[in-house]
Amino acid sequence: MATEVDTWTTAQQNDGVFAFGKDLAEGDCPYGDDEESLIEAEVNGNWTPQEKALHEARLKAKAKRRLRKSSSRNSASDSFSESGELAGGDPNSPKGKINTSDRKSRAGKGRGLPKKGGAGGKGVWGAAGMVYEDEEPDAKDPNYDESKQGATVYATVVPELDEKELEKAVNPIVREYFEHGDTKEVQMMLKELNLGLHKFELSSMAVSLSLEGKASHRELTSRLLSDLAGKVLSQADMARAFDKMLVELPDLILDTPEAPQMLGQFIARAIADHALPMSFLDRYKGKVDCDHARAALNRASVLLSMKREIVRLDNVWGVGGGLRPVKHLVKEMNLLLKEYLVAGELSEAEHCLRDLEVPHFHHELVYEAVVMVLESKGDTAVQMMVKLLQSFWKSGLITLDQMNRGFQRVYEELPEINLDVPHAHSIMESFVDLCYQEAVITKQLRDACPSRGRKRFVSEGDGGLIKK
Repeated sequence: MATEVDTWTTAQQNDGVFAFGKDLAEGDCPYGDDEESLIEAEVNGNWTPQEKALHEARLKAKAKRRLRKSSSRNSASDSFSESGELAGGDPNSPKGKINTSDRKSRAGKGRGLPKKGGAGGKGVWGAAGMVYEDEEPDAKDPNYDESKQGATVYATVVPELDEKELEKAVNPIVREYFEHGDTKEVQMMLKELNLGLHKFELSSMAVSLSLEGKASHRELTSRLLSDLAGKVLSQADMARAFDKMLVELPDLILDTPEAPQMLGQFIARAIADHALPMSFLDRYKGKVDCDHARAALNRASVLLSMKREIVRLDNVWGVGGGLRPVKHLVKEMNLLLKEYLVAGELSEAEHCLRDLEVPHFHHELVYEAVVMVLESKGDTAVQMMVKLLQSFWKSGLITLDQMNRGFQRVYEELPEINLDVPHAHSIMESFVDLCYQEAVITKQLRDACPSRGRKRFVSEGDGGLIKK
């Protein structure tokens, strides 16, 4: 039986499939229990042909695995050296164990050099001789420190407004400007917006809002256009805005029938304030087909020809609002009362007073009316002034506070007025009684009227002496 085992071993070596060295066989992993039983069966001569074939297949598979392991560690084409040892094997490492820290290719291909020249993989320094450029810091890096990045410049980016967004932003600014009248504040607020290509529409929006408002709003709009010219808007922007409004006049007339005349006044005032170029009207001569636009341009041309020597058409909108000087308002109210005494038209007087837009200053009208009554001759002025004050009182144009303040001012200045009008006290008493009868003033205000007792003479039985 021993002779048969030797013969089989010799046959295996002659085939050249696998050869075990003595040290290699001893250092390899031990056989399992099944393999030891097979070897004992072979020694005892009890192997069946199936068991023998299975044993040979296991040996061949083990040899192939060793061959693959050695090929990844050795660039030579042969898996084993002639001496039967693994080529390129590390004598200090366990046989068959792969060194995971090795950067050489494990596919059995190439020259056995590191991948990508040492620059491949994670956590490597890169190829030899490689020069790295300065990299910008990444804000998403966990180690990013903003304080160590040097001087950082922050810039606020304001998006450009489209037409709808511009209208939403500008309308509140203009409406607020109608309340405070400060053009510098409007300029500051507009500079915070990115008006972009639609900034010329700022002028048209302001003019459109003022057309629906009062005369004082139109005066404020003209001042605003004058102050914005050259700072926020150029003359070309102003001209473009008025060109657009001339085209849109048919739509503006639906809400404001007097839009052509008002737009003509805006154009004349803008040209006088140098917000519009002097050649603006010349561009439209003989080129206008719309009747409304022609009326607006004719209105502007007439105003400029009448006021050619005046630098600013300050009175193009008349008197409006409390922004006018007090002396000017007093002058206008005196003129209003004198025209009423001549014409006697209550509706016209009421219209003129409303156009002044100074409800807080109506006490001046009451004061001037009472003084005119004291300085007048006859009862005509007395009756007309009572009728005027009664109309203003019933319509609510003059409030109770303004009426009281006007009469009280006359009461306080009555001694001075008496120097010029000797019978001022008696006239005042009769006028106050008449106003009370017509329900113009209250009983308390009537009782507050000052009175001066008349002198009593000898004929009245005082012994020829004047009572002091």
